[in-house]
Amino acid sequence: MNSCTRKDKPNVKQDSTVKSEEIPNDDMVQLFYKGQLCHWVRCIFQDKKGDLWFGTNHYGVIRYNGDTLEYFTEKSGFAGSRVNEIIEDKKGNVWFATSEGLTKYDGRSFTNYSMKDGLVNDEVWSVIIDRNYIFWIGTSEGISRFDGAEFTTFPIPKVSVKDTTSMVSYNRVSHILEDKNGNLWFGTDGFGIRKYDGKTFTSYTTENGLCDNNVAEIMEDKKGNIWIGTMYGGVSRYDGKTFTNFTRNGEISGDEVYGFYEDKNENIWFAAENTGVYRYDGSSFAIFNAKDGLETNGIQAIYEDKEGRFWFGGWKGLFRFDGKTFFPVTKNGPWL
Repeated sequence: MNSCTRKDKPNVKQDSTVKSEEIPNDDMVQLFYKGQLCHWVRCIFQDKKGDLWFGTNHYGVIRYNGDTLEYFTEKSGFAGSRVNEIIEDKKGNVWFATSEGLTKYDGRSFTNYSMKDGLVNDEVWSVIIDRNYIFWIGTSEGISRFDGAEFTTFPIPKVSVKDTTSMVSYNRVSHILEDKNGNLWFGTDGFGIRKYDGKTFTSYTTENGLCDNNVAEIMEDKKGNIWIGTMYGGVSRYDGKTFTNFTRNGEISGDEVYGFYEDKNENIWFAAENTGVYRYDGSSFAIFNAKDGLETNGIQAIYEDKEGRFWFGGWKGLFRFDGKTFFPVTKNGPWL
């Protein structure tokens, strides 16, 4: 992991692609920190070219290409203001799950897909590309499959649960994972997890040991364990046979959990709302918060890029971690 010793000031483009009025200001939401990139960074991704993308909660997506900081919003042709996930296909197109549909960027322009194109719902929360190059898109009203030419709705059978309280919608699929065996895991909004092996579904709810049925995020680690962050129950880990509930066991605090990431040393990172960021080394948890310079209690995205820079995004903007201390990243950097 590289520490930051150099502060390069990127230029914010103000041309036909990015106009000055698209740059965040306090007119839409309070920025909290002078010079911060935006009010809330929801997701972080680095593409094959090395460009960094930061999905925001109100201002579309931000790209940093090593020299220039660019804001893409609806005025740039980008679909929605909120970006929930970013992925890249084998052709180098970058795809965005947004509040107004699915958006593709081919390096020159944006193509937006919505219900008028066959998407089951415009509010997209998650998107993956499976090993067969099929897109699976989780929305507020279920799943769409996309083969590059046509969208089809993929129904998920409901499972019976005692409490059907949902954050957004009973049909919402909040997160999708393809595991190393090709199984698809669908996190739902109040109905636990549905695993699909290509033929049949398997259900995981609190009745099976899951810590909460409102699933926020799912990640598979290199050992094949499935980590589940929830909205009301904290963190579960599933080893293929049993669930370990770290929150219920008292090993960690915080009920609302997301931002899972496995670093190059196989440490597992995640954020717990109003608590801090946790790092799990395989045997114990370390917590990072205000005492370590982290000036927010709402981290939602964690990402280590190809250069070894460690980024943390969430409420109050973007932050970096140099191995010991967190510090904010403003429009002026530090970027290197």
